[in-house]
Amino acid sequence: MPPCGQPAHPSPATWQHGGVTAATHSTLFPQVPDTADAVLDGLDPEQREVATALHGPVCVLAGAGTGKTRAITHRIAYGVRAGILQPSSVLAVTFTNRAAGEMRGRLRQLGASGVQARTFHSAALRQLQYFWPKAVGGSMPRIIDRKIQIVADAAAACRIRLDRGELRDVTAEIEWSKVTQTVPGDYAAAAAKTGRETPRDPAEIAQLYSTYEDLKRDRAVIDFEDVLLLTVAVLQDRHDIAEQVRSQYQHFVVDEYQDVSPLQQRLLELWLGERDSLCVVGDASQTIYSFTGATPDHLLDFRTRHPGATVVKLVRDYRSSPQVVHLANGLLAQARGRAADHRLELVSQRGPGPEPVYTEYTDEPAEAEGAARRIRDLIASGVPAAEIAVLFRTNSQSEIYEQALADAGVPYQLRGAERFFDRPEVRKAGVALRGAARFGGNDSLLDDVVDLPSQVRAVLSGEGWTTQPPAGSGAVRERWESLAALVNLAQDFAAAKPDATLGDLVAELDERAGAQHAPTVQGVTLASLHSAKGLEWDVVFLVGVAEGMMPITYAKTDEQIEEERRLLYVGVTRAREHLFLSWALSRSPGGRASRRPSRFLDGLRPGSVATAGRAGAVGAGGIERGIGRAGGSAVRRTSRTPARCRVCGRTLTDAGEMKLMRCEDCPSDMDEGLYERLREWRAVQAQRSGQPAFCVFTDKTLMAIAESVPDDERELARIPGVGVRKLNRFGADVLAICAGRESGGDDDVD
Repeated sequence: MPPCGQPAHPSPATWQHGGVTAATHSTLFPQVPDTADAVLDGLDPEQREVATALHGPVCVLAGAGTGKTRAITHRIAYGVRAGILQPSSVLAVTFTNRAAGEMRGRLRQLGASGVQARTFHSAALRQLQYFWPKAVGGSMPRIIDRKIQIVADAAAACRIRLDRGELRDVTAEIEWSKVTQTVPGDYAAAAAKTGRETPRDPAEIAQLYSTYEDLKRDRAVIDFEDVLLLTVAVLQDRHDIAEQVRSQYQHFVVDEYQDVSPLQQRLLELWLGERDSLCVVGDASQTIYSFTGATPDHLLDFRTRHPGATVVKLVRDYRSSPQVVHLANGLLAQARGRAADHRLELVSQRGPGPEPVYTEYTDEPAEAEGAARRIRDLIASGVPAAEIAVLFRTNSQSEIYEQALADAGVPYQLRGAERFFDRPEVRKAGVALRGAARFGGNDSLLDDVVDLPSQVRAVLSGEGWTTQPPAGSGAVRERWESLAALVNLAQDFAAAKPDATLGDLVAELDERAGAQHAPTVQGVTLASLHSAKGLEWDVVFLVGVAEGMMPITYAKTDEQIEEERRLLYVGVTRAREHLFLSWALSRSPGGRASRRPSRFLDGLRPGSVATAGRAGAVGAGGIERGIGRAGGSAVRRTSRTPARCRVCGRTLTDAGEMKLMRCEDCPSDMDEGLYERLREWRAVQAQRSGQPAFCVFTDKTLMAIAESVPDDERELARIPGVGVRKLNRFGADVLAICAGRESGGDDDVD
């Protein structure tokens, strides 16, 4: 059966008739196009605009699943194949080696070999290595793989004692300082200004940062961030070198522009000089790395810095079903802040799929077991394990899902995190527990404790566990969560086996560690939401969607809360078809049911009431011309108000209710006879086109028509579900039926 809205007979592979596919769904590439114009085949109108806008600054606002990589690679390829761009003069930069490799592969398949597609660091390192003898002289310093050892040496020199977790956190603070171009003397003020939760006293971190830089100089080494800093310094100080770079690269493309740091933006500006041959691509609603220094401000301010820019908005979602897209749009509809003001409302291009499934469990083990059962059933029904993902907020949540999947005999693989029992703090805790089990009689920590959970808490308190979690995020928090997971496991184990000893628990831990060596190939993916960015699956389980985890407890400010909302949005938009969201009322069996579902689901999940939303601006798809550019002036943004029930006035978020313009439970004044006549007419149209009836109009749209009984096209067009195409195709028929006349009924669905 042909997809909704498409003819039953074969058609050319144009964008209207299925030629456009999700940019990331398949690794298969088409044959190399014969001509430059052939490069444009299969692009939708907005993607084609991106591909042909080769002059001046261009900003592509691309929603999740809208084919942004497809658009920009075809843009480069079209420019090269048309002779407008020289391959060696183009530099395309992105944020991961995987993305850069994918871009190079696509360009080769489009006949545009020779284009440089690199990460910021790779491009900067290449230039720094080439120009070092000329700019500085001698050999370039060695780049250290890991800076944590030098941070440890700096701590020793400063007589500041740091445990492993604090070392990681201080290292992260140094990295943040460098990408935000903050020198040691300014660290304390910068941290206070941005509201950062610092792992140590800011003055101590500033001292460690300064000593770290001194040790690097003494040892003649540089770190990852220095590659960018030194390249910036060379290009700023040596105008001759800057001009040489600019003569090499004439045209720049930057992917994931919402993730650029101030340092990367400065490097980009030096590459450009006074030119404006720049194309940036991004989505402010997918900004989830602000803790690393990333900021969407450069994307949002692009039009201000480049008044002549062409802005193209990609909102046709080729990845996710309409049901998944509806939830994603609903999440952002209640968002606040600057990024929310520039949000894009996605429009699914796929056929209908199942509604998202919301499940409440009594406790976390039940939630994990429920997900594992559903996954096992999906695999048994033919869904490949590799097309299923379980996404969670923190890495510490993985252990219970590792165990549940192992118990269900489901293979899995961890992405972006070590296996729970391979984490350093868990291994060290295991050694301590094993030692206490063997020689506990000589351990003063165990003198006053009797029950198993108390023994475990006493032992792990020596490893860094405390009754209250540490403030803030980062390595210290993750380390604590790993130890807390062991404490919780001990409590559950003791509840199940009241006579269990510490030795029994150690044996249980060993068995669990051994059982979780499941195959990592073709397995279900377990990943944190951060590490899932840029990926997609047919089936996604979003677990732990409860207050305290989503948003996370330590997200306090409005900005932090909104980033948590965007993180959930990224998770939702990873799903192509099936989406399961779940939460637990308590942590462990028999615990107090004090938890509640995430506030982000209010008004979206069945039975919930919307929290105070916002009527912010929504980015529709299309093209905005820069001021003074050929083709007109900038398009004025319009605002959209929330849909409200015409009976009781409640804000509507459900798609079906929005079509009816009333709540399902509110009384209906539908003309039953008119509704039946509309259904009969729809059946004839569907039969003639060989398509499902809902492709003509859905039941809810027919009900809305039968309730409002429109007199003219203007009134009919106001009904959700009656777009321009359907109005032109079916409007006369529908209005004739509403007026009690016979319809013409000669048109087919196109």
